[in-house]
Amino acid sequence: MDLHLGYEAVDPWPLKRTDVRDDKAHDAALAPKCLLRANKDAGVIEIDSETTLSGVPAEAWTYRLGSLCALEWILDQYREKKPKDPTIRAKFDTYRFAAHKDEVIDLLQRVTTVSVRTAAITAA
Repeated sequence: MDLHLGYEAVDPWPLKRTDVRDDKAHDAALAPKCLLRANKDAGVIEIDSETTLSGVPAEAWTYRLGSLCALEWILDQYREKKPKDPTIRAKFDTYRFAAHKDEVIDLLQRVTTVSVRTAAITAA
């Protein structure tokens, strides 16, 4: 229980961050395109059109929260979604992933640690 309650204090898993400049986005003065998708087989998480995290261990994908693993749940929650209602979309759609990118990467690293440790505890 301490592991899950104190997830913010665990050491981040050493995922390898690779940044490759998205020239199209920079030339258009736009933020990189938010992707937030995972490739479980390769152990890779695509953050946006510039940033990729690799080295996600296979055990991290086994810890599930309902129908999604914990890492997929985070990717789903931080994805930019457009509200269907036009009034809400026009007045309140201010969330942009680019403003929270580094915090989400840190969260993914810490949840990877929690997932791997939880999988080991469950297996034991």
